This record gives sequence, C-alpha cells and structure tokens, in this order.
Amino acid sequence: MGAGKTTVGELLAARLGVTFRDTDADIEAAAGKPISEIFIDEGEPHFRSLEEAAVKAALAAFDGVLALGGGAILSERTRAELAGHAVVFLSVGLADAVSRVGLGAGRPLLAINPRATLKHLMDQRRPLYEEVATFTVATDGREPEQIVEEIAGLLKPA
Repeated sequence: MGAGKTTVGELLAARLGVTFRDTDADIEAAAGKPISEIFIDEGEPHFRSLEEAAVKAALAAFDGVLALGGGAILSERTRAELAGHAVVFLSVGLADAVSRVGLGAGRPLLAINPRATLKHLMDQRRPLYEEVATFTVATDGREPEQIVEEIAGLLKPA
C-alpha cells in the first residue's frame, strides 16, 4: 500500500511498449463494485478468493506489466503462481507509505488505527514480498520516473 504499484506500473508499461493491468481493477470489474464494498458486503476472505482467482487468470493470459494488490501475496497459491515470472517488489517505508496513502480513506484495512495497522501489514507482508521478488526496488523519496528507470535496467536481458 502506497508503494506506487499503479503509477510505476503504468509508466513502466509505457516505457517497455507493453500494456498495463491491475488485478484490483479486474476484481472491481468482475464484482461490479469497489473493493471497499466487497470487504463490507462479503468480507475479506471472499475478497481474497476473488483476488487469488484474478491473479491466476492474469498471469496465465496477460503478457505485460501486471500490478497486484498489496495483500495478494498472502496467498500461498498466488506466491507459487508468481514463480517463473519477473516480480518487482516496490519497497516503501512507513513514513512514505503514510504520506502517499493518507490515513485510511477508501482503504478498508486501514479503517481503525490506520498508522499502526499499516505498520503491522507492512511488517507481516515484507518477508512474503521478499520471498517472491526477483528484484527489490526502494521507492522512498524517489520520483516514479526514477523508479521506472531502475526497473527497466533490471529487466534488460543480460
């Protein structure tokens, strides 16, 4: 959350001459409502199952820059699906994440005590991101264009 997945992903796709896709947008389109409403109406477990299916489908059929929701890697099956794909972990510190996300507007997981919850989520997820990452790119204090340049350089064939 707040790492810049969509912003960086769109810019990277343009730089590489490929299309961009976001699994959160796929989920919202399939469900016909925003993720925050899915959380409220059906709960997080239902959302996570939709997310798992969306990631699997996108990985199987899409050949461009794909952004996954911040919690997608909580699924062991999703982590396994990511094997063999170039995965870039956009690492962000708490201060930058808070300044980018704000304190909870439209983020169902940040509804109560947003700063502490965000820190907990980051601490919980970081080892999983690192487990699946082909590359880790720090985003703190950097402009999206700088991040894209670094990623493009990392993705060049050796």
